[in-house]
Amino acid sequence: MYRECSVGIIVPAYNEERLIERTLTTMPDYVDTIVVINDCSRDRTLEIIQKLQQSDSRIVLIDHPENRGLGQSLIDGYVRCRELGLDAVGVMAGDAQMNPADLPALLDPIVEDRADYTKGNRLLREEVYNRMPKYRFFGNSALTLLTKFATGYWRVIDPQCGYTVIGKRALATIPIESMIKGYGYNADILNMLNLNSFRVADVEVEPVYGEEVSGIKLSSYVPRVSKLLVKLFLKRLLKKYLVREFHPLVFLYLFSFVLLVLVGIPYTIRFLFYFGSTGVVDTTMLIFLLNNFSTGFFALFFGMWMDMEDNRRLIGLRA
Repeated sequence: MYRECSVGIIVPAYNEERLIERTLTTMPDYVDTIVVINDCSRDRTLEIIQKLQQSDSRIVLIDHPENRGLGQSLIDGYVRCRELGLDAVGVMAGDAQMNPADLPALLDPIVEDRADYTKGNRLLREEVYNRMPKYRFFGNSALTLLTKFATGYWRVIDPQCGYTVIGKRALATIPIESMIKGYGYNADILNMLNLNSFRVADVEVEPVYGEEVSGIKLSSYVPRVSKLLVKLFLKRLLKKYLVREFHPLVFLYLFSFVLLVLVGIPYTIRFLFYFGSTGVVDTTMLIFLLNNFSTGFFALFFGMWMDMEDNRRLIGLRA
């Protein structure tokens, strides 16, 4: 128990024979249940987990007979923890990338009812710029803005961090079984939480990098997750601001899309083609484009401002 609340930790593991033992043996004593999902590992991961089970009764093993991906592993872990009725459920990867010392900071806002979901934020640490691989840092930064649009949590940073804790009520409410099965699940959960008006708080955690081997290929990861984020953004606008309640920000976003994309891009191409072929600047077209883009960006920024204001109430308090 942690401050009179039961705690469960989900540990997804795939080919983690080098680090799974360190992950499980350093789990804090106040954790009541450790749900480990072996996603059909091809190395000694399962053997190591079964051995540790003999000395730690908290370990609950879910063994996938075939590889189902990170998303399905998390879904199975969340469902098991929900069935056990745990008060707070966290996620710690099987590669020892999450520092157990940071877990109390993630649990406190849940236990004290200051948030319904907490997520780690590695970017709050100054040393992250030296410890996080540069390609991860820039990729993370690029996806952060899209995630803000998709989820409505405009003050959430480092959305790709998987070190999280969810409260009992939130886990019982959101349709966790429908969460996407691949990468991008972080944004999908945040989208679900926003649609149900749950509070989310960022918590500073240590960026740990070293022995773990990332399975993410940026060339496929970024386009796939970007597509998902656009889909989640449209889902949020439709369900929250058209179906459940009306808000004019929908029309501001739509108006900006028409001006910036449907009108702006074709006319910009036409302007550049005409200039390239004749060497003459079409001043009428240039004035039209400047007015079009200035109006489009004004509509976009005003829509973002209204979006931020409407979701301000969902900002969880860290202290």
